[in-house]
Amino acid sequence: MSHQSTPSPAALPSALPIGYPRIGPDRELKKAEEAYWAGRIDRAELDRRTRALRGATRRRLADLGLTAPAAAPESFSLYDQVLDAALAIGAIPDRFAAVLDADGRVDDDGLFALARGTAEQPPLEMTKWFDTNYHYLVPEIGPYTDLHLATSRVIDLFTESLEDGAGTRPVLVGPLTLLLLAKAQDGAPEGFDPLDRLDDAVAVYVELLSRLAAAGAPWVQLDEPALAADQRVDAAALAVLLERSIGRLAAASDRPRLLVTTPYGGIGDLLPSLLATGAEAVHLDLTRGEIPTAAQLAGVAGVQLVAGLVEGRSVWRTELPTAAARLELLRARVAEAGGDPAAVVASTSVSLQHVPHTLEREGSLPAELAATLAFADEKITELIALAGGEVRTGDVDGPRSVPRTFAGVRHEAVRERAAAVTAADAVRTDYARRAEAQQAALGLPALPTTTIGSFPQVGEVRAARAAHRRGELDAAGYERAMREEIARVIALQEELGLDVLVHGEPERNDMVQYFAENLAGFATTEHGWVQSYGSRCTRPSILFGDVHRPAPITVGWATYAQSLTPRPVKGMLTGPVTILAWSFVRDDQPLGETAAQVGLALRDEVADLEAAGIGIVQVDEPALRELLPLRAADHEAYLDWSVRSFRLATSGVREETQIHTHLCYSEFNVVVGAIDALDADVTSIESARSRGEILEAVDPDAFPRGIGPGVWDIHSPRVPSAEEIAEQLRRARGVVRAERLWVNPDCGLKTRGYAETEASLRHLVAAAHAVRAEEPVVSA
Repeated sequence: MSHQSTPSPAALPSALPIGYPRIGPDRELKKAEEAYWAGRIDRAELDRRTRALRGATRRRLADLGLTAPAAAPESFSLYDQVLDAALAIGAIPDRFAAVLDADGRVDDDGLFALARGTAEQPPLEMTKWFDTNYHYLVPEIGPYTDLHLATSRVIDLFTESLEDGAGTRPVLVGPLTLLLLAKAQDGAPEGFDPLDRLDDAVAVYVELLSRLAAAGAPWVQLDEPALAADQRVDAAALAVLLERSIGRLAAASDRPRLLVTTPYGGIGDLLPSLLATGAEAVHLDLTRGEIPTAAQLAGVAGVQLVAGLVEGRSVWRTELPTAAARLELLRARVAEAGGDPAAVVASTSVSLQHVPHTLEREGSLPAELAATLAFADEKITELIALAGGEVRTGDVDGPRSVPRTFAGVRHEAVRERAAAVTAADAVRTDYARRAEAQQAALGLPALPTTTIGSFPQVGEVRAARAAHRRGELDAAGYERAMREEIARVIALQEELGLDVLVHGEPERNDMVQYFAENLAGFATTEHGWVQSYGSRCTRPSILFGDVHRPAPITVGWATYAQSLTPRPVKGMLTGPVTILAWSFVRDDQPLGETAAQVGLALRDEVADLEAAGIGIVQVDEPALRELLPLRAADHEAYLDWSVRSFRLATSGVREETQIHTHLCYSEFNVVVGAIDALDADVTSIESARSRGEILEAVDPDAFPRGIGPGVWDIHSPRVPSAEEIAEQLRRARGVVRAERLWVNPDCGLKTRGYAETEASLRHLVAAAHAVRAEEPVVSA
């Protein structure tokens, strides 16, 4: 039975996504920003282009059916939503005081300075947004940070939407999540926690809400995803903090109505506290969280529930009959708890910023696969159908997505091989024996220098790849172009004096997509771009079936590079967990089973590289931390299958073959035990952007293998000096045993230019030589 009725004028519309992609279907935001940073366009043109993008987005959402006031989210961000919230309350660290004008405000150039750094200051630290591949900038707050309304961007965007005839819903990261994600500013007293400034931050939010009310906003969305994850304070303390933040905002007399969202998981026993804050609407992620009981919904009277039933993190079509049944069950429980079942709103589980814009432009996907997919626009269409009662009700425990039964989904040989795996297949010999054999084979100096894998992808390389893809450059011409670039990169590394070289990966469009294009069980898109951070976008592949390797993938490129130099060249692979994390993965079997299939496919590639004479193989796992569940109770099961899949990929080699792995922006300290369990011979990690703080997690005795704490933040255009790098190495040497210390950048160099790359690597090599000479270092 449907409970649909006409909502009151003050109520939220019956269907609404809680966020939408902001990069543009053709990556308009990326292109505009990068043109501005390069000096090809001026500020006025940047403003014109971003204004046009926002207008086009509002028109698109209206065309899809989001025409009611506040139905469409105003979730645009010039760089990052967390940075936007931090700037809105003036959370600007002292080292960036120069970005504030005389009135204490910050403009777009100031925003870019914090995000990208300046010649004098490194940028804010960047890390993963909950368990996604989106990266946010970590706010820095001290006890005396002058919290004040430093930008009116959220107000300006709403006013702009009125000019467009849209009347969107302003979206802002909530105060509690903002401070839980923040870190103490350098120089803050020991024991200071950004949460200590909650009352001050909330006072700024009160002012901001008042300004939005004056501008005519009927609703404001405050995102509080921190409630769906374990935090440094317990649930009881969070309940108190909810009253001090959302409760205080709701108590303000001059404000719009409040929608508080809780994406990325269930909030459990915090629901009654949230319902009691006085917020007019509360969103629940019902794809990862459970439908609350009537008892948990006590206090729902007067609160509009926003039911996140359409998964916003995957590209699979929603099994609408199941979603409709779950929606009806929620309405029944709301009625039982004394609430209004007709007021329940259909929504997405999370912001749609995690999926591409639209499936409409994808012309090359297999028809049977495409019929099971939904991108952002298609998910909004699903929401409208669900909210409008157009869907027949199915089984509440039915499948969450449309079943996939077409050819390629199951491959019996793959399943038989995975079933035959034993514990011994994921074990190598003792590290001490391996280290001795590897040093004898490789003869590396103390503090060996290397890079993470990719080198800058110049226009000629991208043009050759595109021409080959279009059929305008034949296979021989393409191979010749790639070999020329590999030869140039090898020669450059030899001239710079690096100890362990890479081939530069010119043939790779993306570190996951390249493998997806060469492994069975995957499909790739033409326009499926998703924002990773700032202007950086990825095109996640679609893992829909059983995975296996039809033929060697990287061996030819690696062996050609090795033929050009006597120095060791690393074979470069992307690990199974990262391939899963940065793809849209099938949801019809446990992730651990899929990861094992990918691990076995990579095991074949590692074996072929070793047989071809490649003595070092790097299997990158930057997403190991990313997929870590948000609740500690779920960690053990995840780490068991994720570590096992990596070891399946890497444990079939001889003792003298050195296995490396790489983790970037991965909060090493959170998963140090799991990283140790990977049993890689050398692990390189992010360290520069967090200014070495990550090293505090390293116990030299508990982590007895090689480690390369990154000494150059490649996500910023600034060139670190040799002395700056040397100082980081000295700090690292105080924590890591010198014989285990490697010297490398934070991440691959694909997004950097050659001028800054050459300058930074010269400084890196010079710093390594200087620190080597300061005291004897005994090789392992």
